[in-house]
This record gives sequence, structure tokens and C-alpha cells, in this order.
Amino acid sequence: MGKLVRDRIPDLFGGQTRLLNGEEYQAALRAKLEEEVAEYLQSGEPEELADVLEALRRAKADARGGFAGRVWWTPA
Repeated sequence: MGKLVRDRIPDLFGGQTRLLNGEEYQAALRAKLEEEVAEYLQSGEPEELADVLEALRRAKADARGGFAGRVWWTPA
């Protein structure tokens, strides 16, 4: 059974990969968030929160984009 992983994980550990479509990606992000929250709640380790924030950051960037385009916007 597969799961959403960080980009370099397949390079480090092998396995098969495929790109997710938009709906699959959103579902995978939610599952990843649930997984990371459960890990934090089980371990109590603060560094587990970094993975939670990463999943949330990706979801927001997917919905609204990131800052790589260096777009400056002035509202009408």
C-alpha cells in the first residue's frame, strides 16, 4: 500500500512512483495530515509537528500557489 511521501524518499529507498491527479493529491494530503497528527499524539515529540505543518503548507500551496513566481499584486 502506497502513501504520499517527501520527494526524495523514492531516491533513498527505491520503489515505484506515480504522480497523483488533483483529487488524489487532496485525499493523500488529508491522509498524510491525519497520519502525522496521530504520530505526534502518540509520541508527543515536537519535531513531529514539522511534518504536520509541511502537509498543511503543501495543501495551501496547492490551493493558492506558492511564492516561487515572485508575483506582486495590487488589488483593484
